Amino acid sequence: MPFDLGATVRLTGECRDPDGTLASAATAVVTVTLPDETTVSPAVTEDPDTVGTYRADYVTTTPGRHSVRWVWTGPAAAYTDVFDVQEEAPPAILSLADARRHLNRVSTTDNDELRFWNTATTRAVEYFVGPVVARSFTEEHNLRNARAVVLHRTPVLALTAVDAVLTGVAAYDVDSLHADRDTGEVLLVTGGRLDGRLRFKYRAGRTVIPENITAGARIILEHLWLTQRGNRGGLAGGGQDYNVTEPIPGLGYAVPNRALQLLEPDRLPPGVA
Repeated sequence: MPFDLGATVRLTGECRDPDGTLASAATAVVTVTLPDETTVSPAVTEDPDTVGTYRADYVTTTPGRHSVRWVWTGPAAAYTDVFDVQEEAPPAILSLADARRHLNRVSTTDNDELRFWNTATTRAVEYFVGPVVARSFTEEHNLRNARAVVLHRTPVLALTAVDAVLTGVAAYDVDSLHADRDTGEVLLVTGGRLDGRLRFKYRAGRTVIPENITAGARIILEHLWLTQRGNRGGLAGGGQDYNVTEPIPGLGYAVPNRALQLLEPDRLPPGVA
């Protein structure tokens, strides 16, 4: 499961000799490679109770995929692994409390697993209806005397900056631009033309999430939870009427028919991702 940004990751590795037996090493080094390709090497200690078992604590500073490489000498051994760190505020349509209530989860022991599937559910819902959880987006457009440009994600809440890609300097004052909330079309208030390779920064999502979207999210979450746990755990819907009659491009059998019907009023037009 992904770690929270700022959390401590306990890294563990086992040093084994050529026969596969756990062995204390003369040296032990662990290297963590961050998403930006920088590396850190936290202090390593050997478990006093288990020969050949080593650990190191790393405090996360950057979201994204991290790689881990253990190297031992005397005996020579190596081991690699990966872990993920999620954004500071990962998008989730449902709160953890709402998700637990819907799935009738009394124990908190599986909270991390539930948070993972809750975030996956949000991605599935937004595949159909566009951004639901309000957050920032950045995209580049290469314009030549254009009357307007259409942003990829809607509803657009606010245009926050328009910079020149090559220089990073503001190319247009956002107050001189109008961004259509529903279509994502951006144009100059004066009616002029847009020109240049531009980087648009904006916020998109919904300030009020309609009940049909939250209901669809609950159904998808329950379906994913049910399928990966073998129908264990007392689900709210009892596993009934959660059929998926045909695969959905890009999502396979992850979304039940009931959820699609609930999301239909807010569904994006064909061809719009």
